[in-house]
Amino acid sequence: MESGPAEPPSTATAQAWLDHHSRSLGLFIDGKFVRPAGRQSRSLADSNGGSLCSTVSAVEDDVSQCASSAVNGYKAWSGLTCHQRAKVLLRLVSVLGQHAQCVSELCGLCGASCSPSTLVRLLQYYSSWAQLRDTLITNWTPLGVVAVVVSDECSVYSLMLKVLPALAMGNSVIVVPGQSTAPPALLLAQLFMGAGLPAGALNVLTGSDMSLGAKVAQNPSISYVTYSGNKQGGAMLCKATAGMGVPVSVSPCVGATCPFIIFESADIDSAVDGVIETAFKKKKEIHWVLCVQESVLDSVVNRLSLRMAGMKCVALQSEEDRALVEATVQEAQQQGAKLVQSCAPPSSGTQYPPTVLCGAAPSSPFVVDPSPGPLLPLMTFRSNTEAVSLGNHSPHGQAASIWTEDLTLALETAKSLSVGSVWVNSHSVSDPCLPVSGHKDSGTCTDGGQEGLYQFLRPSSSSSLPLPRSSPVSMDYSKFGTAGSPVIIPDDSDPASSPKPYLQFVGGKACKSVSGCSIAVQSPGGSSVIAYCPDGGRKDVRNAVEAAAKVQPGWKKKAPSARAQSLHSLAKGLEAKRQDIAASISVQSGLPMDEADKEVELGIARLSDWAAFCDKVQGGTLPMPQSGSALSLPEALGVVGVVLPDKNPLLSMVTLLGAGIANGNALIMVPSQKYPLPALAFIQVLQSSDLPAGLVNVISGSRDQLTVALANHSVIKAIWYWGSAEGCQYLQYTCTSPLKTLSLFCQKDGEGKDGGKDWTQSHPLLLEQMWRNAVQWKSVWIPTA
Repeated sequence: MESGPAEPPSTATAQAWLDHHSRSLGLFIDGKFVRPAGRQSRSLADSNGGSLCSTVSAVEDDVSQCASSAVNGYKAWSGLTCHQRAKVLLRLVSVLGQHAQCVSELCGLCGASCSPSTLVRLLQYYSSWAQLRDTLITNWTPLGVVAVVVSDECSVYSLMLKVLPALAMGNSVIVVPGQSTAPPALLLAQLFMGAGLPAGALNVLTGSDMSLGAKVAQNPSISYVTYSGNKQGGAMLCKATAGMGVPVSVSPCVGATCPFIIFESADIDSAVDGVIETAFKKKKEIHWVLCVQESVLDSVVNRLSLRMAGMKCVALQSEEDRALVEATVQEAQQQGAKLVQSCAPPSSGTQYPPTVLCGAAPSSPFVVDPSPGPLLPLMTFRSNTEAVSLGNHSPHGQAASIWTEDLTLALETAKSLSVGSVWVNSHSVSDPCLPVSGHKDSGTCTDGGQEGLYQFLRPSSSSSLPLPRSSPVSMDYSKFGTAGSPVIIPDDSDPASSPKPYLQFVGGKACKSVSGCSIAVQSPGGSSVIAYCPDGGRKDVRNAVEAAAKVQPGWKKKAPSARAQSLHSLAKGLEAKRQDIAASISVQSGLPMDEADKEVELGIARLSDWAAFCDKVQGGTLPMPQSGSALSLPEALGVVGVVLPDKNPLLSMVTLLGAGIANGNALIMVPSQKYPLPALAFIQVLQSSDLPAGLVNVISGSRDQLTVALANHSVIKAIWYWGSAEGCQYLQYTCTSPLKTLSLFCQKDGEGKDGGKDWTQSHPLLLEQMWRNAVQWKSVWIPTA
């Protein structure tokens, strides 16, 4: 049966809400709309180019007022019981049901379409976690005031995926929305207040650009900043907040390039339908690259041509976008690509037909840096291994879609792809129960599931945040870590009593630094030289990373029981070298031998803890609201750089070493510059262990110089840093391209402080927190119908 043309959707309810606010939306502070005088405004256009409404651009005074309101809101909201907070979120489900039409229409008008049913699912899921926080997540407390910043292209769903878990855990939230999400965010804030959320628990500040997020982060009341949107905005926010002492996590959910892989064992018709829908019919926050096995290439292209015939042109945002699309198509044709188009492009205007660029190469500019518009590059592969290589070619690691009827092949490919979400014979499935970490350049935090809640919590045993709030230090980033090492002057002392020279450990071998230089290690009082250690640098780090990257994939694939056995053997090796290493601790720190021996004993126990931990904490299956199976898998980060603390130099080293390798990572470890000898003495244990050569590397030298080398190496995925405030600021500013996951702890020399960590305490939270820092999460969705 044929149907007539669909009527245009009504927008009367949303238009009435905008008219009620005179189409000039203010800020939402302390539970009500506020429109301060003398503020600039920003106009928002609708899909037809007309003026929809205007929003206020907040200034410093508004930020201060909002932060003060959020602090009061946090006290009121966190003071409620878990059941009371859950009731408020559940009440919002019915409130949203009453005003679903207004929310849906307003999102559509702003170009940020979001189904109210998806918001209801979010509310139901996180209200349950609000109810069970103290039951299932014991000994963790909310952070305080959380700032949620999103870019202009970010969807309402991505925004609420940050806001609702923060509220469910008892935090108050300041939302800094993008231009298209500002009106829906203000409407939802109003509905939250109507559901009984305390005034100040949710505030909305609108502005003219991303700099407002940095102004909010600068306020000392803010405990945490989390960002969703394009990578450029996230990098700008990280640089602008460097040195403020506030943790910033980034989830670049816009602009990533993701593989759509079709194997020869796939149901080709279903796969092509999926390609058409995800590449051309849905609003694209991400760019897809079609990867097809050569044996079914002709079949896929023929079906694409048939399915695309008669498809309408897609509207672009501007004439500039049309010019970019045409330039991309022309460049692709010059490189030998063949076009599959639904129709001929119109001679002018902002419309362009859906287009497949067949015969693309992984290095083609339109694959690496895709232009806006309905363009789909198509690449081919021969083997399953080549398919994984193509899928991992992108610097992004957000998602992938795999099409095959072979379940074994699907699971093997899903585990091998460096992405946060994998959809088997499906695409674009989202649900809040799925934990997703940004792999590679697609983020530094986990959203969704129980795992995504921990970014909004801190251990109850920690009285303070790892980074103290401060003002950024005025520093020249290009000169950080360039200071020369102290010179060593030869003396005429007795050679028999001269200080002992130590070696570092790179690629499974004890060796000198590439430069051949050494630095002097002073006695506890600084009166004499007790040893010489290598002065490592950039080339040593490069060699260590090369060895670590070679061995880490194989170590990651080892059975957890095999990794546990290696850690047990490491603990036995430490027991065998107990006297030597205790002596190094005593000589270095001036502790009596019995206290130094206690630290070694604790180190042996800590390695045994991590050995036992290897096969105890794993992912599992998740209950989805639709048919199918969903898996959550914790995976190793990759190569991790560790700049060790001064406090408990041996115990802190083995604790972090165990956390890293127990979860499948390879490590580049930089011993404390002040107390390097225990870590260098531990090299004897590493040499006699059965760990693969290159899995653990120990490089001594200037902390700042080696920090710079770690920060600028593209293969290193994460850095755990204990050091100066300047070092923390440098890492926050530098580690944005590519993105690195940072765990930063500011320690003040001479005060014995270590970011609030007591290494001698074997509290379960210490191990759990480090385990969570050492893994990233992947979700795999397999439909059954």
